[in-house]
Formats: sequence, structure tokens, C-alpha cells
Amino acid sequence: MVKIRLKRIGKKQAPFYRIVAADSRVNRNGQYIELIGTFDPLKSEVKINNELALKWLQNGAQPTETVRELLSQQGVMKALHEAKLANKK
Repeated sequence: MVKIRLKRIGKKQAPFYRIVAADSRVNRNGQYIELIGTFDPLKSEVKINNELALKWLQNGAQPTETVRELLSQQGVMKALHEAKLANKK
């Protein structure tokens, strides 16, 4: 199963994360399929490629709880919901 999750790349006491689509069997900082965005918790800065995130979510990727919150803040989850409603009609 593909998950959208955080991959830590920051130094000690200076966390920085990449938001990636990765196989759930691979460890946290292992290989990933595609880079979707970045998250800097010290600056509260989130950069997400909304099109890529939406593509992975529509293809069945499951976001972790933290990533789900970040995607919601950026409006990706709302866009996913609207896309699902549009497909039903």
C-alpha cells in the first residue's frame, strides 16, 4: 500500500521534512516513490504540490494523520472531496 508520509531530513534539533509518497513497507527515511512537498515545523512553512498530492490520493494512497492535517490546511482534502462528489454525478 502506498502512503503519503513525512521523511525527516533535518539535523538534530532542527527538524525538516519532505512529504513523500512511499510504500508502507519501507522504513521512514528509506526510498520513496515521489516527492510531493516539504514541511518546516520551526517556521510553520508547508509547500505542497497540490496536483501531485491529489493524484496520489485519487489513486488510493493513504496519508498519515500528520500529513492529512497538512493537506487539509492547504485545501487538498477539500479538493479531493469535491472531485469525488463531481465523479458521482
